[in-house]
Amino acid sequence: MKKFRSYFVLILATALITSCSGLNKMKKNANLIKYEVNPPVLATHVGVVDAALKGTFPAKYFDKNTVLEVTPVLVYAGGETPYEKITLQGEKVQSNNKPIPYVGGSFSNAGKIDYKPEMLKSELMIRVKATRKSKVVDFEPVKIADGVIATSTLVVNNHTRPVMGTDKYVQINPEQKVADIYYNINKAEPTSTELKAADLQMLKDYIKLVDSTENLNFVGTTVSSYASPDGAFDFNEKLATQRGSTADKYIKKEFTTAKVTTEPAFFTEKTTAEDWDGFKAEVEKSSLQDKDLILRVLSMYSDPAVREKEIKNMSSAFEALKTDILPKLRRSMLIVNVDNVGRADAEILAKMKSDPKGLTVEEMLRAGSLSTDANEQLKFYQIAAENYPRDFRAANNVGYSYVKLGMPAEANAALTKAAAIENNDIVKNNLGFVALMSGDLTKAEGYFTSMTTATTESKHGLGLIAINRGQYDQAVNFFGSTPSQDLALALILKGDNSKAKAILDGLTPSTTRGNTNYLKAIVGARLSDKTYMIDNLREAIRIEAKWKTYAKDDLEFAKYFADETFKSLVQ
Repeated sequence: MKKFRSYFVLILATALITSCSGLNKMKKNANLIKYEVNPPVLATHVGVVDAALKGTFPAKYFDKNTVLEVTPVLVYAGGETPYEKITLQGEKVQSNNKPIPYVGGSFSNAGKIDYKPEMLKSELMIRVKATRKSKVVDFEPVKIADGVIATSTLVVNNHTRPVMGTDKYVQINPEQKVADIYYNINKAEPTSTELKAADLQMLKDYIKLVDSTENLNFVGTTVSSYASPDGAFDFNEKLATQRGSTADKYIKKEFTTAKVTTEPAFFTEKTTAEDWDGFKAEVEKSSLQDKDLILRVLSMYSDPAVREKEIKNMSSAFEALKTDILPKLRRSMLIVNVDNVGRADAEILAKMKSDPKGLTVEEMLRAGSLSTDANEQLKFYQIAAENYPRDFRAANNVGYSYVKLGMPAEANAALTKAAAIENNDIVKNNLGFVALMSGDLTKAEGYFTSMTTATTESKHGLGLIAINRGQYDQAVNFFGSTPSQDLALALILKGDNSKAKAILDGLTPSTTRGNTNYLKAIVGARLSDKTYMIDNLREAIRIEAKWKTYAKDDLEFAKYFADETFKSLVQ
């Protein structure tokens, strides 16, 4: 019995030694495991960090009775985030894990983790735990990649393109007053009764009104005189000219006391010997029995003499024409042209600040567009919305101002009111950018795609959404050919660095943010143009100091980390 116990202890000890020696051997030779990671330098897209891992084991390495747990872990200051664990087993292990033959083998696995800003400076480590029966051994961690390139996070969803509801204000509005002098057949002098007609009296009164009103300015007059198309052409031509002379004297007399410089060009005169156009217009709106027949004659014949002959052959029709139509064509039309001059821009601004209630909605909206102060502009549009609550433009422009001020909640409230008044493409576009500012890509996309007509602004919004979703080709297509920082970023992210450089070089850098110059620095690093990279990184840091700290850990500049000029900029 003692001899049997001794054999059992010996066998157990041998098993334990064999177990330990197998694990320790694997740990000792762990450097023989070849790891590959794609991408070689980790990057974030769509808010995640993807890593495709492949491991290869040499022949006679993987113990037949061992289980390996391989865990990729991204380690960064203040924390770490593991990828999904990969479990492998030797060929004698009875389990459902990935088997690795003793003659050698490999595994592959793809994983993803959510990106955090702290991961900008990080290392992808491999941690391995080996288990053989009850024995467990942890291998030394192995670094297999650096991380994380975060250029995709430089998309700025606040690069909004809201649309203002524009005013229709016109400072100078042309207007005119028209009166007619009618003549008896073959006469060029109006009757005394005609000269007392109501429309002529209104014309006189209008001339006096304009003359006494500061914002009404005379532009000129036009006298158009006509003869009816019955009778000989030569006679009618002379008659129309005589009527023009009579009417011209009449209008000039009315301006003798007006406070206006009446140069010769102020008065213009036109004559029409036979007013066939007027004849046709009067027939068309008449109820003559032979109306259609008369109009057919006009369409069939262009010769005035033939027209007149054919119409006179319709004896009953011509009798009606003599009493109902032709007298209306024996006339002189007097037109007084006037400019109604509204407030100048400076006056509108002053009025908006002192007494806005005296302004029209067009003037209030005009004042908002004239202001260069964002908060003042908002105030003006709020006043407009208060005074004209049924005009969608006022509510929309309040929302527009809030978008410009970076206040999405307030913008959404104002734009919701605008949509209740008129839910048009302008309002939908602006609500789309509000949703984008708030990070709701699906809602933003819904607004942009529901617009009746796609616009440059809505396409830009869709381009920003595409960048956020990692759809860089689509983003470039949405942005189109219009140069912008966002287009350049999309080109960088899809690897078209030369074209991105051309776009960036054509932009005017912002005076408040260094994004444009920072993107130029990235392009310079990718194209190995050190001078271009350094110059633009220096400018980005000058404009906004945050780029100094960011660039220090940005792997876009990894090959320059040891460069003395680069270090002098970021330290």
